[in-house]
Amino acid sequence: MMDSFEFTKLAGAVLSALLLIFGTKTVIEMTVGHSPEKPGFVLPAAPPAEAATAPAGAPAAPAASGSGEDVVALLPKANPENGKAIFKKCQACHVSEKGKTPTVGPNLWDVVNRPKASYPGYKYSEAMQKKGGDWSFDQLAHFLHGPKAFVPGTKMLFNGLGSPSDEADVIAYLATLADTPVPLPK
Repeated sequence: MMDSFEFTKLAGAVLSALLLIFGTKTVIEMTVGHSPEKPGFVLPAAPPAEAATAPAGAPAAPAASGSGEDVVALLPKANPENGKAIFKKCQACHVSEKGKTPTVGPNLWDVVNRPKASYPGYKYSEAMQKKGGDWSFDQLAHFLHGPKAFVPGTKMLFNGLGSPSDEADVIAYLATLADTPVPLPK
């Protein structure tokens, strides 16, 4: 007959063996590289541009499928409400309310026709400061299609919107973000 002390030793040995087996398995799983089954949020990738073939330091031209002219041509039929929904991705880095302090990126209130790199209180990249000009519909279209191709050296990490219609909808939404909304071309 087994007394309680021997039963305790036997139970301790079994539990120690299980701890050793499962603990070792857990440590191995933690140290061996693995990736999540489903990433939390995947930024849409712009189609490959000719940037890879451009000489070092030369600005790459945006891909023809999303040229600024194509997007501007879509603006008369653009849907600002759809643009507002797409813009939710942008809110990870940008605010769009009048007078709000910039966060990771500049405040986009009243951005249409605003001079580039001009929002007070935001530290723009040197490349953006040198770009010059205003954020016209055409300039916004090129930038939204491929920020790094349009302004090499920009701090913006977003790869761009892949669809000209999405770009037009976001620009139409941005045009509403002002005390006096900017009318879309007819």
